[in-house]
Amino acid sequence: MLENPQDVELTEGLDPGRMADQVAVPAALAVSEPDKMEPHVIFLDVDGTVVDYSNNLPDSAVAAIRRARELGHLVFLTTGRSKAEMYQELWDIGIDGMIGGNGSYVEHAGEVVAHQSLSLTECTAVVDWLLERGLAFYLEANSGLFASDGFEVAALPAIHAYAAGKGNPDANTWTAEMVFPEMIYHAGLYRDDVNKISFVLSQYEDFLDAKAAFPNLKAGTWGGRDSLALFGDLGVQGIDKAHAIDVLLAHVGFDRSHTIAVGDGAVDIPMFTYCQIGVAMGNSSDEVKAAADYVTSDVTEDGLYHAFDQLGLLTGY
Repeated sequence: MLENPQDVELTEGLDPGRMADQVAVPAALAVSEPDKMEPHVIFLDVDGTVVDYSNNLPDSAVAAIRRARELGHLVFLTTGRSKAEMYQELWDIGIDGMIGGNGSYVEHAGEVVAHQSLSLTECTAVVDWLLERGLAFYLEANSGLFASDGFEVAALPAIHAYAAGKGNPDANTWTAEMVFPEMIYHAGLYRDDVNKISFVLSQYEDFLDAKAAFPNLKAGTWGGRDSLALFGDLGVQGIDKAHAIDVLLAHVGFDRSHTIAVGDGAVDIPMFTYCQIGVAMGNSSDEVKAAADYVTSDVTEDGLYHAFDQLGLLTGY
């Protein structure tokens, strides 16, 4: 049975007998006997939840998602990534759809349920402001990621710091191409299909100034907390993962009492609050763990499978 994060973490064993499509799960892990659960809609963050911070996809995560869907649960990847960053490996897991851009885009079974993007006027204003300020940036659209000139060099210090902060021992060898393998350079930057715009912070004041300059847009940071943030971003005002989940539930005909959210970042807290059950990964910050109902193990320690197993998502009802 599950207990809250103040009492115990979700660290019971995995069941090697509950595998789907012959995806390997460590055979030495123990078997648990969780309660069975009727069909739910499951919302999974991607980076630090489904994949690790080096973009490795654990076999156990694939097995858990496939088994849960076999049993009638719906699974949606709910991420800050735009659709252009949803590489084929993620779709090949077998999912019911996605929420992208931290809530700006909603898709179910190939159908676009909702999409709110920056207008051409808004995108142009932000691009001009960033260029004038000399900040490297990239546009996040479903059609691709579009970088400013010199981004691959200017972003390196932030990329190295981000990788080091996530515990990667080879952080200083990371390149922009490794992190953004399909980044598009030397393309037009004035677009009407942009979900959000991320930019490298030379100092925390860059974020504060961007927030003041564009009060009609939603300003955020990532890669570090508060003054330690590495990137800023600007997107559509009034959207987040919780809002997108609300829209999606109306589309698929499920009540929020049958929802589960799993994530590792502060941006996931709204969906923890909205959903019936919120699960923080073991690699989450203390702030994120405190906002969740339960805590599982790290993404690199089969945390997603542990959570599914202990919640009864891998057992028929």
